[in-house]
Amino acid sequence: MTPPTAPFAVTMLLYPDCTLLDLVGPLTVLAALPGARIELCWKTIGPVQTDTGTAVLADTTLASADTAPTVLFVPGGADGTLALLNDAEVLAWLRDRGTRARWVTSVCSGSLLLGAAGLLDGYAATSHWAVRDALKHFGARPLAERVVTDRNRLTGGGVTAGIDFGLVLAARLGGEDLARQIQLAMEYAPAPPFAAGTPEEAGPELTAAVLATYDMTAAWVAIARAMTRLGAARDAGEAPACRLVNAAEPRQ
Repeated sequence: MTPPTAPFAVTMLLYPDCTLLDLVGPLTVLAALPGARIELCWKTIGPVQTDTGTAVLADTTLASADTAPTVLFVPGGADGTLALLNDAEVLAWLRDRGTRARWVTSVCSGSLLLGAAGLLDGYAATSHWAVRDALKHFGARPLAERVVTDRNRLTGGGVTAGIDFGLVLAARLGGEDLARQIQLAMEYAPAPPFAAGTPEEAGPELTAAVLATYDMTAAWVAIARAMTRLGAARDAGEAPACRLVNAAEPRQ
């Protein structure tokens, strides 16, 4: 794949209660690419509070964001994602930018927002393990992998997978040598103290304890509403049809 011509737009959705690390991990990697012009986009310019309580500054409105970015990126977030699953303005914006972006990407539950916008129909994708299977309700094929690439869709798993995601995308955009340099500069050599990073490693008891901290009932209600909304949008001809072939980006 030919590296983009500098400067190029990396359009990142920033929204209330998004997961800070979902955003900052990929942002740290992609900002190191020569020519990358990062846009942090929300409905209004100004501070947006993330799930940690830390605010991040949105510097671009949705309306003024690049109309055909090289990268469209969506972070995840528990309550924040659920709130946007049925936000007509945000979903329409994602549909619009996603049909013209060179790469349509997400980390964690951000893939649910891509799915609700009709952008993952017919694509393999991943998400946080707690909601990954919900992707099938938006026409996607969920895979239990750290990073999934299917043509020009590139999705990362939960939270910390954002750095892996960023490095995979950086290699696609700037070449593997540059991505390796970025990894070394970040000293990204994960060695977690516990083997508890996936449900398979953690075991059923610990997995159940973590799931109990999530409001899964609210999650499935929001997902069901989003499925209904997406179906109505397709009937009205507003959502992209399933695109099994993308001429601009051959299947990897």
